[in-house]
Amino acid sequence: MPAETTTPPPVPESAVPAEAVAPLIRGVRVLRELTEAGGTLSLSGLERATGLARSTVDRITSTLARMGYVRLDGRDAVATPRLMELGNAYLAALRLPALLSSRADALADELDESVSLAVADRDGVRFIHQATRRRAMSLSFRIGDLLPAERTAPGPLFASEWTDDDWRTWRERRAADPENRGFPAVPPRELPLPEGEFEARAAQAGRNGWALDDQLIEPGLVAVSVPVRDPRTGRIACVANVVSHTSRHTAADLRDTLLPRLRATVAEMERELAAAPEPDPGPPPSGSAAWIGASKHELGREFIESLARGLTVLTAFGEGRAALTLTDVARATGLARATARRALITYEHLGLVRGQPESRTFVLTPRVLSLGFPPLSRTTLPRIAAPHLADLSARVGESTALAILVPPGPGPGPDSGPEIQFTARAVAPRIMGVDIRVGTRLPASATSLGRVLLAENQAHVLLDEDWEDGLRTIAVPLHDRTGRVVAAVNVALHAAGRTAAECVDELLPELRLTAARIEGELRAAGHFTRVSLL
Repeated sequence: MPAETTTPPPVPESAVPAEAVAPLIRGVRVLRELTEAGGTLSLSGLERATGLARSTVDRITSTLARMGYVRLDGRDAVATPRLMELGNAYLAALRLPALLSSRADALADELDESVSLAVADRDGVRFIHQATRRRAMSLSFRIGDLLPAERTAPGPLFASEWTDDDWRTWRERRAADPENRGFPAVPPRELPLPEGEFEARAAQAGRNGWALDDQLIEPGLVAVSVPVRDPRTGRIACVANVVSHTSRHTAADLRDTLLPRLRATVAEMERELAAAPEPDPGPPPSGSAAWIGASKHELGREFIESLARGLTVLTAFGEGRAALTLTDVARATGLARATARRALITYEHLGLVRGQPESRTFVLTPRVLSLGFPPLSRTTLPRIAAPHLADLSARVGESTALAILVPPGPGPGPDSGPEIQFTARAVAPRIMGVDIRVGTRLPASATSLGRVLLAENQAHVLLDEDWEDGLRTIAVPLHDRTGRVVAAVNVALHAAGRTAAECVDELLPELRLTAARIEGELRAAGHFTRVSLL
């Protein structure tokens, strides 16, 4: 099968299945271009990148905004963490990150090196988990990034299982793109690949059961990989990869000093896979068909119903729902069988879904991660919260802020207890307003934000001129996907603006709505990635 590229060449109309959904193809094209642009692109930029009419781009982005997958910020379309739901569906169905990531993280801590898990995506390699070290020279690859197989350590291992057809399509891709410009996660190749070199590496990797990357991606980067095999089939399920820099290890060092420990971890991973029980299927998304119909009724022509229906098909998959029949998809989404069938045909054409004729089921492919996941996989809580705080401030006309609980900073005097640190804010345009800058620390016990964080189970805290005369604040907690309180948001105002009762009646519902929106995006972003609180 052909490799992933950043901007695939136009597909001749004759090659597009007659039953494919054209608006869904266009919507996927917009999401891929937005992804390649780092998650933000102007509407005119999307028009140029996709070759679509501006009116079509406007309708697609309006639909995606209604679904919560993008945010329209002036003239820009910005991917939101909720778009990660598509990639989360693939990763949950795959199960490998959930089962193996803790082993990879422990190995990274033990070796003090970056450790990743990768799967094959056609003749490329796509990352599904990263445990990186924080250094000046650190790994910049993200979950969902695609690399050419011939320039990685996992690539030869996957290639050792390729068929003749796989090798033929790899050679066709290499001939069409010898500099790897279709892979934006790696720098272009400066020297041509020696004839037969990758084939020899693949054969050797198959014999050895491990492979090295000696500065194939860029100078200074070295890696060693070992395959993790599926206990049911004996084939490679994923590859565990240790990455370092030549300032710390040579490729030979990796082989001699780190490979034994990597192999031991892979053995543990394979035991984990063998012992894992079959998952209970979680509840699929519900009510999407009714919601889509209501959105179409409200927005009219600006909402593309077939695009929205098609995207819900991807989220029908998940843990315990890795392989679905057409009937399963229709039941999970509430769509008519004919509608679900056309969406699946479209996704097969785009390489996002693979049909399994022997069982009459469909599975997601790693290519689903190309729909927004890489640029969003390293988002932070302040970045998630910022647009929601700005929206809240505009709605209520008051300043808002996000804060987290931190240990007390060093300084003279007795320990005053935990502090809060402001990490995001939005300021209302007032002559006299609350002006507390990002990074400011305050005693937690003296603020509404801090008291919410210290109590952890309070629905809200209202402070009425406790900390400063004339200052009235009300705060609510923010929970992560496990239910743990990780931050708090507040509204701060001059006491002359609203009474304490008016704060509860007027501000608290808006504050809770904002917190719920932030929590929704935090849950999506934190499912398979670590979201920094700072």
